[in-house]
Amino acid sequence: MTFEERDLKYIWHPCSQMKDYEELPPIVIDHGKGVHLYDIYGKEYIDIVSSWWCNLLGHCNQKINQSIKKQLDSLEHVIFANFSHKPAIELCEKLIKVIPKDLCKFNFSDNGSAAIECALKMAFQYQYQTGKTEKTKFMCLTDGYHGETIGALSIGSMDLYAKIYRPMLMDTVRIESPDCYRCPFSKDRDTCSGECICYAEKAFEEHASECCGIVIEPLLQGSAGMRIYPPIYLKKLRDLCNQYDVLLITDEIATGFGRTGKMFACDHAGISPDIMCISKGLTGGYMPMAITITTQKIYDAFYDDYNKGKAFMHSHTYSGNPLGCSAAIAVQNILEEDNILEKAVETGKYLHKKLCMNLLHRPYVGEIRHIGLINAIELVKNKETKESFESEKRVGYEIYKIALKNGLLLRPLGNVLYFNPPLTITKDEIDCAIERCIKSIDTYFS
Repeated sequence: MTFEERDLKYIWHPCSQMKDYEELPPIVIDHGKGVHLYDIYGKEYIDIVSSWWCNLLGHCNQKINQSIKKQLDSLEHVIFANFSHKPAIELCEKLIKVIPKDLCKFNFSDNGSAAIECALKMAFQYQYQTGKTEKTKFMCLTDGYHGETIGALSIGSMDLYAKIYRPMLMDTVRIESPDCYRCPFSKDRDTCSGECICYAEKAFEEHASECCGIVIEPLLQGSAGMRIYPPIYLKKLRDLCNQYDVLLITDEIATGFGRTGKMFACDHAGISPDIMCISKGLTGGYMPMAITITTQKIYDAFYDDYNKGKAFMHSHTYSGNPLGCSAAIAVQNILEEDNILEKAVETGKYLHKKLCMNLLHRPYVGEIRHIGLINAIELVKNKETKESFESEKRVGYEIYKIALKNGLLLRPLGNVLYFNPPLTITKDEIDCAIERCIKSIDTYFS
């Protein structure tokens, strides 16, 4: 049996209709280096999506490799209740220097969904223990995505992931999210005043008294098609949360660590959340690790004698795993010592300019939106009306299959193709990726 056949005999792949694998068998990767992946037959692919957005500094980064190898010889894991270790302490000391102000307490878990679940429970219990027992619901933005555990699905609003599970989900207050490409106010994201905050204002006025928190993806709704909205909206939302005593929970799992051109998306708006969730780029994509970070004020609401029953009885077996912490420390060292963010801002400008120059004039490209190195190419049936292609045509998926033949990993979000490469990508690699992308798109539309 081939490796592909052996894979399909046992493995149920994530986020996939396995019947598709009859036509497109799994691609078995042998090794990677930088932005490149190589399969078992020697074929090379440019990983322009950072392997689900987590590969921050390229595959097999030697500094991260060495950090993990060194840690492996001293401690692989230890219970994190009543015990600790140097890498976890050192990591927190490094992160405290770069996270938004007022955030200072770190609760470790192993993945983004787990960090969101932790945040939901933390916000709920905080409101309860400060005498606001009526605040039991959560707010969220439509078209949001925060993971695929039950709590995370409840405060996500994408039917693709959540519809079938609705009988299991929590009742949430959904607020119309910003859609700058199809703005109902006919504004431009670069010059608007965040007029769409009116939907949030109405929701807060009607429901804030029963809501303990709101969970958002700051500035970038990833799974919705890399929707990008302006910082002014985030500022106004922070003000609403202050006014109505609703905790602001920011999901920086996909936007953290330079993805948007700043260390965190919140930095663009100059705001600090009450709770922030991070993962993905935290360890450079090496190890499963996530952290839910909160303020001293929230932490203090749980601090009391044990028999008062106020402790946060939330745990995870792999909380604070030393190997993950060592990888994360290496990531922070590289970001600081190699001026990665500054360089990524420049390559981000280069990438966007080249994409626009080569693709924006085409009749089926409605918009190329960008923030940092992230660029989203929205394909449309009608450029004037912004009408989308029918979902059953699977335009993005068909181009994805062609791109794989051309050596480009260009996994789509519906009719949106996107670039979200490692921050270390070079201009030459960008040129090659764009060339392969254009070739793939032209092949489909020819």
